[in-house]
Amino acid sequence: MVDQGTSAIPVPEEFAVALRELGLAGAEPLQGQPLTGGVSSDIWRIDTARGPVCAKRALSKLRVAADWRAPIARNLYEARWMRVAQEAAPGCTAEVLGQHPGLGVLVMSYLEPSRYVLWKQALRDGHADAATARAVGRVLARIHAFSAARPELAAEFATDPIFFDIRLEPYLLATAARHPDLAPRIEALVRATQSNAVALVHGDVSPKNILVGAEGPVLIDAECAWWGDPAFDIAFCLNHLLLKCLWTPRAASAFLAGFEALSQSYFEGVDWEPAEVLEQRAAALLPGLFLARVDGKSPVEYLTSEVDRERVRRIGRGLVADPVSRLSSVAAAWRAELAS
Repeated sequence: MVDQGTSAIPVPEEFAVALRELGLAGAEPLQGQPLTGGVSSDIWRIDTARGPVCAKRALSKLRVAADWRAPIARNLYEARWMRVAQEAAPGCTAEVLGQHPGLGVLVMSYLEPSRYVLWKQALRDGHADAATARAVGRVLARIHAFSAARPELAAEFATDPIFFDIRLEPYLLATAARHPDLAPRIEALVRATQSNAVALVHGDVSPKNILVGAEGPVLIDAECAWWGDPAFDIAFCLNHLLLKCLWTPRAASAFLAGFEALSQSYFEGVDWEPAEVLEQRAAALLPGLFLARVDGKSPVEYLTSEVDRERVRRIGRGLVADPVSRLSSVAAAWRAELAS
Protein backbone atom coordinates (compact mmCIF):
# COMPACT_ATOMS: atom_id res chain seq x y z
CA MET A 1 0.00 0.00 0.00
CA VAL A 2 1.43 3.37 -1.00
CA ASP A 3 0.14 6.92 -0.94
CA GLN A 4 -1.41 8.07 -4.20
CA GLY A 5 -0.47 11.70 -3.66
CA THR A 6 0.72 14.29 -1.18
CA SER A 7 -2.43 16.36 -0.63
CA ALA A 8 -5.00 15.28 1.94
CA ILE A 9 -8.62 15.16 0.79
CA PRO A 10 -11.94 14.52 2.60
CA VAL A 11 -12.43 10.84 3.42
CA PRO A 12 -15.51 8.88 2.26
CA GLU A 13 -18.48 9.20 4.60
CA GLU A 14 -18.46 5.52 5.59
CA PHE A 15 -14.93 5.87 6.95
CA ALA A 16 -15.74 9.07 8.86
CA VAL A 17 -18.84 7.55 10.44
CA ALA A 18 -16.98 4.35 11.36
CA LEU A 19 -14.14 6.21 13.07
CA ARG A 20 -16.53 8.40 15.04
CA GLU A 21 -18.71 5.50 16.14
CA LEU A 22 -15.63 3.54 17.17
CA GLY A 23 -14.47 6.48 19.28
CA LEU A 24 -11.37 7.02 17.16
CA ALA A 25 -12.32 10.51 15.95
CA GLY A 26 -14.47 13.42 17.02
CA ALA A 27 -16.76 15.70 15.07
CA GLU A 28 -13.91 17.39 13.21
CA PRO A 29 -13.75 16.96 9.42
CA LEU A 30 -11.53 14.02 8.54
CA GLN A 31 -9.03 14.10 5.73
CA GLY A 32 -6.52 11.63 4.41
CA GLN A 33 -5.14 9.90 1.35
CA PRO A 34 -6.33 6.82 -0.54
CA LEU A 35 -3.73 4.06 -0.61
CA THR A 36 -3.05 1.80 -3.55
CA GLY A 37 -2.16 -1.87 -3.59
CA GLY A 38 -5.39 -3.78 -3.05
CA VAL A 39 -8.04 -5.21 -5.36
CA SER A 40 -10.44 -6.23 -2.61
CA SER A 41 -10.79 -3.13 -0.42
CA ASP A 42 -10.81 0.65 -0.35
CA ILE A 43 -7.86 1.61 1.85
CA TRP A 44 -7.12 5.04 3.32
CA ARG A 45 -4.61 6.76 5.53
CA ILE A 46 -6.77 9.01 7.70
CA ASP A 47 -5.44 11.87 9.76
CA THR A 48 -7.02 12.08 13.22
CA ALA A 49 -6.32 14.23 16.26
CA ARG A 50 -4.38 11.28 17.71
CA GLY A 51 -2.33 10.80 14.55
CA PRO A 52 -2.69 8.88 11.29
CA VAL A 53 -4.52 5.57 11.12
CA CYS A 54 -5.08 3.09 8.30
CA ALA A 55 -8.67 2.17 7.50
CA LYS A 56 -10.02 -0.28 4.96
CA ARG A 57 -13.49 -1.16 3.73
CA ALA A 58 -14.07 -4.48 2.02
CA LEU A 59 -15.54 -4.42 -1.50
CA SER A 60 -18.29 -6.82 -2.53
CA LYS A 61 -16.86 -7.02 -6.09
CA LEU A 62 -13.10 -7.20 -6.42
CA ARG A 63 -11.20 -5.03 -8.87
CA VAL A 64 -10.24 -7.71 -11.36
CA ALA A 65 -11.36 -8.45 -14.92
CA ALA A 66 -13.33 -11.54 -13.89
CA ASP A 67 -16.64 -11.35 -12.02
CA TRP A 68 -15.24 -12.07 -8.55
CA ARG A 69 -17.42 -11.34 -5.53
CA ALA A 70 -17.00 -11.94 -1.80
CA PRO A 71 -18.87 -11.07 1.41
CA ILE A 72 -17.85 -7.73 2.98
CA ALA A 73 -18.02 -9.29 6.46
CA ARG A 74 -14.56 -10.68 5.83
CA ASN A 75 -12.68 -7.86 7.54
CA LEU A 76 -14.31 -8.80 10.85
CA TYR A 77 -12.28 -12.01 10.56
CA GLU A 78 -9.24 -10.08 9.41
CA ALA A 79 -9.37 -8.13 12.67
CA ARG A 80 -9.64 -11.37 14.61
CA TRP A 81 -6.69 -12.87 12.71
CA MET A 82 -4.59 -9.80 13.51
CA ARG A 83 -5.31 -10.07 17.23
CA VAL A 84 -4.39 -13.76 17.32
CA ALA A 85 -1.27 -13.18 15.23
CA GLN A 86 -0.10 -10.39 17.54
CA GLU A 87 -0.42 -12.76 20.49
CA ALA A 88 1.42 -15.52 18.65
CA ALA A 89 4.24 -13.34 17.29
CA PRO A 90 4.16 -9.79 18.71
CA GLY A 91 4.90 -7.17 16.06
CA CYS A 92 4.08 -9.45 13.12
CA THR A 93 1.09 -7.36 12.03
CA ALA A 94 -0.47 -3.94 12.57
CA GLU A 95 -2.40 -3.15 15.76
CA VAL A 96 -6.18 -3.35 15.51
CA LEU A 97 -7.76 -0.08 16.71
CA GLY A 98 -11.35 -1.00 15.91
CA GLN A 99 -13.68 -2.80 13.53
CA HIS A 100 -17.16 -1.61 12.53
CA PRO A 101 -19.22 -4.67 11.52
CA GLY A 102 -22.13 -2.68 10.10
CA LEU A 103 -20.01 -0.59 7.75
CA GLY A 104 -17.35 -3.22 7.10
CA VAL A 105 -14.56 -0.85 8.12
CA LEU A 106 -11.38 -2.03 9.86
CA VAL A 107 -9.14 0.57 11.51
CA MET A 108 -5.55 -0.23 12.40
CA SER A 109 -2.27 1.44 13.20
CA TYR A 110 -0.65 3.22 10.26
CA LEU A 111 2.72 1.77 9.28
CA GLU A 112 4.92 4.60 8.03
CA PRO A 113 6.34 3.78 4.57
CA SER A 114 9.69 5.27 5.60
CA ARG A 115 10.11 2.45 8.13
CA TYR A 116 9.17 -0.50 5.94
CA VAL A 117 9.98 -1.99 2.55
CA LEU A 118 7.29 -3.87 0.68
CA TRP A 119 8.73 -7.33 0.07
CA LYS A 120 7.22 -7.48 -3.41
CA GLN A 121 9.06 -4.31 -4.40
CA ALA A 122 12.33 -5.64 -3.01
CA LEU A 123 11.92 -8.88 -4.96
CA ARG A 124 11.04 -7.00 -8.14
CA ASP A 125 14.32 -5.13 -7.77
CA GLY A 126 16.19 -8.41 -7.37
CA HIS A 127 16.80 -8.08 -3.62
CA ALA A 128 16.00 -11.64 -2.62
CA ASP A 129 17.46 -11.83 0.88
CA ALA A 130 17.35 -15.38 2.26
CA ALA A 131 17.28 -13.98 5.80
CA THR A 132 13.98 -12.26 5.07
CA ALA A 133 12.53 -15.44 3.58
CA ARG A 134 13.69 -17.35 6.65
CA ALA A 135 12.03 -14.81 8.96
CA VAL A 136 8.75 -15.04 7.04
CA GLY A 137 8.79 -18.82 7.43
CA ARG A 138 9.42 -18.53 11.18
CA VAL A 139 6.60 -16.05 11.74
CA LEU A 140 4.14 -18.10 9.71
CA ALA A 141 5.01 -21.27 11.65
CA ARG A 142 4.59 -19.44 14.98
CA ILE A 143 1.08 -18.28 14.04
CA HIS A 144 0.09 -21.74 12.84
CA ALA A 145 1.56 -23.48 15.89
CA PHE A 146 0.01 -21.01 18.35
CA SER A 147 -3.44 -21.43 16.83
CA ALA A 148 -3.23 -25.20 16.34
CA ALA A 149 -2.62 -25.50 20.09
CA ARG A 150 -5.87 -23.57 20.70
CA PRO A 151 -8.58 -25.43 18.74
CA GLU A 152 -11.24 -23.38 20.50
CA LEU A 153 -10.30 -20.54 18.13
CA ALA A 154 -11.96 -22.43 15.29
CA ALA A 155 -15.37 -21.15 16.37
CA GLU A 156 -14.21 -17.56 15.76
CA PHE A 157 -13.21 -18.30 12.16
CA ALA A 158 -16.15 -20.15 10.65
CA THR A 159 -15.38 -18.62 7.28
CA ASP A 160 -15.62 -21.62 4.97
CA PRO A 161 -17.98 -19.85 2.51
CA ILE A 162 -15.78 -16.73 2.38
CA PHE A 163 -12.61 -18.75 1.86
CA PHE A 164 -14.29 -20.73 -0.89
CA ASP A 165 -15.50 -17.55 -2.62
CA ILE A 166 -12.22 -15.66 -2.39
CA ARG A 167 -9.65 -18.44 -2.67
CA LEU A 168 -10.71 -21.96 -3.61
CA GLU A 169 -13.16 -21.08 -6.38
CA PRO A 170 -11.28 -18.21 -8.11
CA TYR A 171 -7.88 -19.86 -7.89
CA LEU A 172 -8.36 -23.60 -8.13
CA LEU A 173 -11.83 -24.30 -9.50
CA ALA A 174 -11.60 -21.55 -12.09
CA THR A 175 -8.30 -23.10 -13.19
CA ALA A 176 -9.90 -26.55 -13.33
CA ALA A 177 -12.48 -25.15 -15.75
CA ARG A 178 -9.63 -24.01 -18.04
CA HIS A 179 -7.93 -27.42 -17.84
CA PRO A 180 -10.77 -29.97 -17.89
CA ASP A 181 -8.40 -32.92 -18.25
CA LEU A 182 -6.90 -31.98 -14.87
CA ALA A 183 -10.20 -31.03 -13.24
CA PRO A 184 -10.56 -34.21 -11.12
CA ARG A 185 -7.08 -33.74 -9.66
CA ILE A 186 -7.56 -30.01 -8.98
CA GLU A 187 -10.95 -30.67 -7.42
CA ALA A 188 -9.26 -33.27 -5.19
CA LEU A 189 -6.81 -30.57 -4.06
CA VAL A 190 -9.78 -28.42 -3.04
CA ARG A 191 -11.31 -31.27 -1.05
CA ALA A 192 -8.00 -32.04 0.66
CA THR A 193 -7.57 -28.38 1.62
CA GLN A 194 -11.10 -28.25 3.02
CA SER A 195 -10.70 -31.44 5.03
CA ASN A 196 -7.54 -30.56 7.00
CA ALA A 197 -8.80 -27.77 9.26
CA VAL A 198 -6.19 -27.63 12.02
CA ALA A 199 -4.92 -24.04 12.34
CA LEU A 200 -5.57 -20.37 11.64
CA VAL A 201 -4.78 -19.55 8.01
CA HIS A 202 -3.99 -16.06 6.68
CA GLY A 203 -4.95 -17.01 3.14
CA ASP A 204 -2.96 -14.37 1.25
CA VAL A 205 0.66 -14.71 2.37
CA SER A 206 2.09 -12.92 -0.63
CA PRO A 207 5.07 -10.55 -0.96
CA LYS A 208 2.57 -7.76 -1.67
CA ASN A 209 1.20 -8.31 1.84
CA ILE A 210 4.51 -8.49 3.67
CA LEU A 211 6.36 -5.42 4.91
CA VAL A 212 9.97 -5.80 5.97
CA GLY A 213 11.06 -3.61 8.84
CA ALA A 214 13.97 -3.40 11.25
CA GLU A 215 12.27 -5.85 13.63
CA GLY A 216 11.23 -8.38 11.01
CA PRO A 217 8.37 -9.09 8.62
CA VAL A 218 4.90 -7.64 9.14
CA LEU A 219 1.95 -9.47 7.56
CA ILE A 220 -1.03 -7.41 6.40
CA ASP A 221 -4.33 -7.94 4.52
CA ALA A 222 -5.66 -11.07 6.22
CA GLU A 223 -9.08 -10.75 4.56
CA CYS A 224 -9.07 -14.46 3.75
CA ALA A 225 -8.60 -15.52 7.39
CA TRP A 226 -9.88 -19.05 7.85
CA TRP A 227 -9.67 -21.96 10.23
CA GLY A 228 -8.26 -24.49 7.83
CA ASP A 229 -5.23 -26.15 6.33
CA PRO A 230 -1.90 -24.39 7.03
CA ALA A 231 -0.53 -26.06 3.89
CA PHE A 232 -2.41 -23.39 1.95
CA ASP A 233 -0.41 -20.54 3.49
CA ILE A 234 3.01 -22.06 2.95
CA ALA A 235 2.20 -23.16 -0.61
CA PHE A 236 0.67 -19.78 -1.47
CA CYS A 237 3.75 -17.92 -0.28
CA LEU A 238 6.31 -20.22 -1.89
CA ASN A 239 4.40 -19.97 -5.16
CA HIS A 240 5.36 -16.31 -5.43
CA LEU A 241 9.07 -17.03 -5.08
CA LEU A 242 8.84 -19.39 -8.04
CA LEU A 243 6.89 -16.92 -10.18
CA LYS A 244 9.28 -14.06 -9.42
CA CYS A 245 11.97 -15.99 -11.32
CA LEU A 246 10.23 -14.90 -14.51
CA TRP A 247 9.69 -11.32 -13.33
CA THR A 248 13.33 -10.69 -12.42
CA PRO A 249 15.30 -13.48 -14.15
CA ARG A 250 18.72 -12.25 -13.02
CA ALA A 251 17.72 -13.04 -9.42
CA ALA A 252 16.21 -16.46 -10.12
CA SER A 253 18.86 -18.37 -8.18
CA ALA A 254 18.35 -16.07 -5.19
CA PHE A 255 14.58 -16.58 -5.34
CA LEU A 256 15.08 -20.33 -5.33
CA ALA A 257 17.46 -20.00 -2.38
CA GLY A 258 14.76 -17.99 -0.63
CA PHE A 259 12.26 -20.76 -1.42
CA GLU A 260 14.54 -23.24 0.34
CA ALA A 261 15.21 -20.92 3.30
CA LEU A 262 11.53 -20.16 3.86
CA SER A 263 10.56 -23.83 3.59
CA GLN A 264 13.25 -24.95 6.00
CA SER A 265 12.52 -22.33 8.67
CA TYR A 266 8.79 -22.95 8.44
CA PHE A 267 8.98 -26.71 8.86
CA GLU A 268 11.39 -26.34 11.77
CA GLY A 269 8.45 -24.74 13.60
CA VAL A 270 5.82 -27.35 12.72
CA ASP A 271 4.85 -29.16 15.92
CA TRP A 272 1.12 -29.80 15.53
CA GLU A 273 1.39 -32.67 13.03
CA PRO A 274 4.19 -34.61 11.33
CA ALA A 275 6.09 -32.14 9.15
CA GLU A 276 6.36 -34.60 6.28
CA VAL A 277 2.56 -35.02 6.17
CA LEU A 278 2.01 -31.28 5.98
CA GLU A 279 4.77 -30.92 3.39
CA GLN A 280 3.16 -33.56 1.19
CA ARG A 281 -0.11 -31.58 1.14
CA ALA A 282 1.75 -28.35 0.39
CA ALA A 283 3.80 -29.95 -2.39
CA ALA A 284 0.62 -31.29 -4.02
CA LEU A 285 -1.20 -27.96 -3.70
CA LEU A 286 1.60 -25.68 -4.89
CA PRO A 287 1.48 -26.71 -8.60
CA GLY A 288 -2.27 -26.05 -8.64
CA LEU A 289 -1.71 -22.56 -7.27
CA PHE A 290 1.18 -22.09 -9.71
CA LEU A 291 -1.11 -22.86 -12.62
CA ALA A 292 -3.83 -20.68 -11.11
CA ARG A 293 -1.69 -17.56 -11.37
CA VAL A 294 -1.89 -17.73 -15.17
CA ASP A 295 -5.28 -19.38 -15.69
CA GLY A 296 -7.35 -18.54 -12.61
CA LYS A 297 -9.38 -15.41 -11.91
CA SER A 298 -6.38 -13.56 -10.45
CA PRO A 299 -3.43 -13.95 -12.84
CA VAL A 300 -0.22 -12.24 -11.76
CA GLU A 301 0.08 -8.93 -13.56
CA TYR A 302 3.78 -9.23 -14.41
CA LEU A 303 3.60 -12.36 -16.57
CA THR A 304 2.75 -10.61 -19.83
CA SER A 305 4.57 -12.95 -22.22
CA GLU A 306 2.72 -15.98 -23.53
CA VAL A 307 6.07 -17.79 -23.60
CA ASP A 308 6.40 -17.29 -19.84
CA ARG A 309 2.80 -18.30 -19.20
CA GLU A 310 3.37 -21.48 -21.18
CA ARG A 311 6.40 -22.31 -19.02
CA VAL A 312 4.22 -21.99 -15.92
CA ARG A 313 1.55 -24.18 -17.52
CA ARG A 314 4.10 -26.82 -18.50
CA ILE A 315 5.43 -27.27 -14.96
CA GLY A 316 2.10 -26.70 -13.23
CA ARG A 317 0.23 -29.17 -15.40
CA GLY A 318 2.97 -31.79 -15.13
CA LEU A 319 3.09 -31.65 -11.33
CA VAL A 320 -0.68 -31.58 -10.91
CA ALA A 321 -0.91 -34.69 -13.08
CA ASP A 322 2.01 -36.42 -11.35
CA PRO A 323 2.30 -35.01 -7.78
CA VAL A 324 5.49 -35.02 -5.73
CA SER A 325 5.75 -35.26 -1.95
CA ARG A 326 8.54 -32.75 -1.33
CA LEU A 327 8.58 -29.02 -1.92
CA SER A 328 12.20 -29.30 -3.01
CA SER A 329 11.02 -31.49 -5.90
CA VAL A 330 8.70 -28.71 -7.07
CA ALA A 331 11.58 -26.23 -6.95
CA ALA A 332 13.86 -28.67 -8.79
CA ALA A 333 11.34 -29.09 -11.60
CA TRP A 334 11.07 -25.31 -11.97
CA ARG A 335 14.85 -24.89 -11.85
CA ALA A 336 15.22 -27.38 -14.67
CA GLU A 337 12.59 -25.55 -16.72
CA LEU A 338 14.37 -22.22 -16.22
CA ALA A 339 17.64 -23.79 -17.37
CA SER A 340 16.13 -25.24 -20.54
